[in-house]
Amino acid sequence: MKASIQILIGMAFIALTACSTQEVKHDTKAMPAPDKTPAITEDLSQSGPNPPLIRIKGDKTLNLVRIMDGGACKNDFQGAKGAFLVYADPADIERIKREKGPQVFGDFENKIQIFATEALQEAINATNLAEDPFALGADEAQEKLTRQLSNNFRNSVADAIKLFQKETTLTIDVVPFTPSFIFYQQGCEATHLEPEN
Repeated sequence: MKASIQILIGMAFIALTACSTQEVKHDTKAMPAPDKTPAITEDLSQSGPNPPLIRIKGDKTLNLVRIMDGGACKNDFQGAKGAFLVYADPADIERIKREKGPQVFGDFENKIQIFATEALQEAINATNLAEDPFALGADEAQEKLTRQLSNNFRNSVADAIKLFQKETTLTIDVVPFTPSFIFYQQGCEATHLEPEN
């Protein structure tokens, strides 16, 4: 019974976040993500065009609680944008609601948004977004960029997640949703995201 309630809560969060995210518009100057994701993102490659509802982290099962859009420019020409998935432990959520009240989650969301945005900028800065002369085509070039940005983001966000978990006692994970990535190489529009409602 408790597991089914947690699943329903997770589905409700997804329904709410689906209404709050913006549709990503394709640009002729951008390279759209290929249908398949790189092997390095083994946990996301099984999801296809839809994000997985749960994620295993250590010995905990985390539920998808938020989908955030993000984008960053490396310079005037290069950048990337896409969606990032926020997972949280439902048992931690219930405990924190009892101890501190549900209003604390607004602060948590702001903190996550801030450190995820900073990690994305660091990841973009560390990613070589120049056209790859050795790629065998647009799909391979896209896969290499996606793999590189995903790895750089995970490295950049890891310490912030650990600090957040220590401060809040909420187990979370923030991962890039690679099928949503769009890379800019001839004019960066990644920071021109529409604000969420």
